[in-house]
Amino acid sequence: MNSSYSKGVLSAALAYTCWGLFPLFFELLGHVSPAEVVAHRTVWSLLFVLLVLAVMKRFAWMRDLLAKPKVLAAFALSALLLACNWLVYIWAVQNDHVLDASLGYFINPLVNVALGFLVLHERPRRLQWLAVGLASAGVLWLTLQAGRLPWVALVLAFSFGFYGLLRKIAPLGALEGLTLETMILTPVAIAALAWWSWQGHSAFVSEDGTTLALLLLAGPLTAVTLLLFASGARRIPMTTLGLLQYIAPTLQFGLGVWIYHEPFQPSRMIGFALIWLALLVYSLESLWTGRRPALQTA
Repeated sequence: MNSSYSKGVLSAALAYTCWGLFPLFFELLGHVSPAEVVAHRTVWSLLFVLLVLAVMKRFAWMRDLLAKPKVLAAFALSALLLACNWLVYIWAVQNDHVLDASLGYFINPLVNVALGFLVLHERPRRLQWLAVGLASAGVLWLTLQAGRLPWVALVLAFSFGFYGLLRKIAPLGALEGLTLETMILTPVAIAALAWWSWQGHSAFVSEDGTTLALLLLAGPLTAVTLLLFASGARRIPMTTLGLLQYIAPTLQFGLGVWIYHEPFQPSRMIGFALIWLALLVYSLESLWTGRRPALQTA
C-alpha cells in the first residue's frame, strides 16, 4: 500500500469522522438559533479560508470571476443549497432529530446515483438500480409508519446531492469553491447578525464567552473538515471514498440511539434495514466493478 493512498484513506476517514461527530459540537450550541449558528459558521469559515488562501498565495482565480457570470450563478445556487443543508442539519441536532439526519446521509449516495441518471445521463448498472429501489422502499415504509415524509432526511439527502452535483461540474476546487460560496453568503449573514444584535437577540450581546468561542470555532471546523476531505478524495479511488462516507451517518446513528436516546421504535428498524441493505448492495457492486479491471489485467 503506497504512502499517498494511506494518507488519502486517513484524511478522508478523519473528515467523515468529524462530520459524524458534529452533533456533539452543535448540541453545545442548542441555545442559539440554527439561523444564527449558520450565519456565524459562514462568516468565520470565510475568514479562515481567506487566511489559508493568503498563506498558500492562491488568489489568482478571483481575477476572472466577474467575467464568468455562469460560474457565479452556479456557485450562488450551490451556496443556497449549502446554507439550506447546514440550517436543516443544525435544526435537526438541536431538536432531537439526529437519527433523521443520519438517515439523510445514508440515503445520499443513492440520491447521487439517481441524479447522475436524470441530470448527467449516466447509466446506472442493474444492481445500482436495485439499491435505489430498496432505499425507496425503505423511505416509503418510514413514511407509512410515521404518517408523514421523513422530511429532515430527504431535505438533507437531496440538498447535499444537488450540491455535490453542482460541485462536480464546477470549475473551482474545494478550497476555492468554499471561499466563493461563503463570500456569496457572508453579506446576508453579516446583515442578519447586525439586525439580531440591534434587536438584542444575538449571541454577541446575550451569551457568555464560551458560546462566542464555540461560534468562532464553527468556521475553522467546517473548513478544516472540507480540506481533509478534498485531500483524501484526490488520493484514493471513488469506490474507497464511497465506502468511507458511511462512517459519518453510522456515527450519527449511534449518537442518536445511545447518547441522545432518541425514540427508535422496532417498526422503524424495517425501514432502516431496507436502506442498509441497499447500501450493502451498492457497496459490494462498486467494489466488484472496481476490481474487474484489475482482475482482467492480472
